[in-house]
Amino acid sequence: MFKGRHFDRSVILLCVRWYLAYDLGLRNLEEMMAERGISVDHTTVHRWTFYYTPLLLEQFNQRKRPVTSRWHIDETYMKVRGQWRYLYRAIDSNGDTVEFWFRERRNLAAAKRFLRKALKRHGRPEQIVIDGSQTNREAVLLCDTADRLQDRSRRELKPIRIRQSAYLNNRIEQDHRAVKRRIRPMLGFKSMASARAILGGIEMVHMMRKGQAKYAPSSQLCLTEQFHILVA
Repeated sequence: MFKGRHFDRSVILLCVRWYLAYDLGLRNLEEMMAERGISVDHTTVHRWTFYYTPLLLEQFNQRKRPVTSRWHIDETYMKVRGQWRYLYRAIDSNGDTVEFWFRERRNLAAAKRFLRKALKRHGRPEQIVIDGSQTNREAVLLCDTADRLQDRSRRELKPIRIRQSAYLNNRIEQDHRAVKRRIRPMLGFKSMASARAILGGIEMVHMMRKGQAKYAPSSQLCLTEQFHILVA
């Protein structure tokens, strides 16, 4: 993963981890590295983050522990080049992250694709809690029907229960805050590709802090140790 890089793996991981986990700008990291006698340009840190974050996230997903069968689904928003874009997110009844997906539009097609992605990776939940969005309700119904029709196991699959309640979905509204808190100092993204990579890393760190890796709950590993396990 780090073959041929001018900088040592530990320096790259440190910069990527700090940028994803803390309220630091790229120029802050450039100065902090300079104080440690390491000359690295802020644009290099951005390239590292863009390149390595999807690879780290892929490794994390392979080590992610299962989620429960009750999900909360909602979307939040953020700016890319001055335009509002939408982050679809789902958490389970324990508050663990189920899935996330960043899209340009908020509509039925986007909601369906997000749900299909979550269902493919995590299987069918027993219940999904949403707010008053009729679009999300329709997406759940359509994906549930298609999933049951395509099932080849000859089992009788029960329909996914849908609960619409803004109050019950407050759990995921609170969970959005951890992600948006890190994004706020960035003052928006410059491209969708960059936004997807960085958001994936922020979500990964958020899952690490919640102890969602299979190796984390028993040993209470810190972020540094978890990052090094992903590239071991």
